[in-house]
Amino acid sequence: MDWLYDGKAISEEDFEGYIGFVYLIENKTNGRKYIGQKKAWSHKFSVKTNPVTKKKKKTKIIIPSDWRKYWGSSIELQGDVATLGEENFTRTVLRLCKTKGLMNYFELKEQMNNDVLLDETYYNAFVGGKIHRKHVIGKTDV
Repeated sequence: MDWLYDGKAISEEDFEGYIGFVYLIENKTNGRKYIGQKKAWSHKFSVKTNPVTKKKKKTKIIIPSDWRKYWGSSIELQGDVATLGEENFTRTVLRLCKTKGLMNYFELKEQMNNDVLLDETYYNAFVGGKIHRKHVIGKTDV
């Protein structure tokens, strides 16, 4: 099951310049939903030792994350996906984000706008995070 963005399947190329995204997963059988965030990229470290000086050098390598297989962090949602099958769910990218701070901000904004903790049609059981003004000012056009 693909992730959709603006009605089209999204690919790694669409994440150029972005760290991740805020998303909505919807259960087509009962209308339940989940709002979350996912990083598009992961970091892997490679350690090389200089044979002469014996000094170690750590290099950070950026690789795609597991976003293609990701079904949220909600255990209840994951259970429904396993039971009902992936074909009974839609995964929609709501917003691409350039920083972790913006992902936190826009995830929380979507969750609050939709009252995810008050509306039992949402799988979300937790919201929160510390977001400082410096994480968002000047980093978005909103």
